[in-house]
Amino acid sequence: MEIISQNNTATNTYAIEFTFSAEEFENAISAAYNKRKKNITVPGFRKGKAPRKVIETHYGEGVFYEDAVNSLYNNNIAAIVDKSGLEVVDIENTEVVEVNKETGVKFKADIITKPVVEISDYKGLEVKKTTKTIDDAAIDAEIDKVRNRNARSISVEDRAAQMGDTTVIDFEGFLDGVAFEGGKGEKFPLELGSGSFIPGFEEQIVGKNIGEEFDVNVTFPENYQAENLKGKATVFKCKLHEIKAKELPEVDDDFVKDVSEFDTLDEYKADIKARLEKNAADEADTNLDNALIDALLTKMTAEVPEVMYQRRVDDIAREWSARNRISIEDYLKYTGTTIDQFRANFTEIAKRQVDLRLALEKIAEIENIEVSDEDVEKEYSDMAEQYKMELDKVKAAIPADAVKKDLTIEKALDLVRDAAKIEEVTE
Repeated sequence: MEIISQNNTATNTYAIEFTFSAEEFENAISAAYNKRKKNITVPGFRKGKAPRKVIETHYGEGVFYEDAVNSLYNNNIAAIVDKSGLEVVDIENTEVVEVNKETGVKFKADIITKPVVEISDYKGLEVKKTTKTIDDAAIDAEIDKVRNRNARSISVEDRAAQMGDTTVIDFEGFLDGVAFEGGKGEKFPLELGSGSFIPGFEEQIVGKNIGEEFDVNVTFPENYQAENLKGKATVFKCKLHEIKAKELPEVDDDFVKDVSEFDTLDEYKADIKARLEKNAADEADTNLDNALIDALLTKMTAEVPEVMYQRRVDDIAREWSARNRISIEDYLKYTGTTIDQFRANFTEIAKRQVDLRLALEKIAEIENIEVSDEDVEKEYSDMAEQYKMELDKVKAAIPADAVKKDLTIEKALDLVRDAAKIEEVTE
């Protein structure tokens, strides 16, 4: 196995030629024969018992060449890549140039490499960290959510419908005076203000009384799924049967005991405030990191091969499929979405992640950031605890080199964060 030429032909692209000797080719042919002979029948021999020379005479000298050539490539391409000394991200346009029993096998291919990355001024990035203050109104809003979840539904007969009520209605839709399919419902419960129906529908029920019959005039949105209704003005004939209002529980110590582990309203409010403050702090940290990343990426220049972005899209799509427990094929079938439309959802985040990793790898190189074996062991232990797995199984699933690279990236981001000029803002 030998690399005979390696030339930079374009940005991030090298044309490479490599050969395997006649002896290596012969060994590969012999291995292919031994693998396939049990399935080969030659007149005069029991199946699987024909000598190689007899098979080659009967089927042609090159009968095992394709298998041999493929095995030479597949079994040795990793070593070829390593021998090239290039940081390879993809191999394209592989071609068999020559197959000869006397001289061996020659290949040529284009190797796509990681880009040259330049980055500067990554220390002292100026960003804002905005933290929301938690006031009484925010606490009351959280309590109102719990009150709504624990509300009683009571029938109302002495007033007209209001926003927030649940009404029970009959309706039938008409387009140009003709009833259309799917536009009819009987004794249908509709919460006013929920946005469940076409824009403008629910508002026209407000003010109506039980037993009242009335028209609701609405125009379907331009992006409505039914082609015959897109952008069309329609009339719904309606009748109001019932009005149900929410009766919210009083906010007192008894309410607190029913909905929480606390005994008093003051304790409950203190707990809510603590949770909201933690959420606000976490959100502020996340937004800060995003702002740092945005600022950092403006400091990097690199001509990134498209294949790196597409590979990351592949990864994100697989993660999405596993998280949602649905195959991509089934999702496309159920939603009528094309694979290109599906992948487009992940393109921007994939680009951002790839660019960020390249930037941080370069910073780690410039700053000589190192990760110790102790750091790797601690990360393995943390992952085992997080995923409730045995330590040995975590180590078997994730190579130490991968863990070390990820920790190097994290340390580079920590360096950028620690060196940043952060303006603390409260709102």
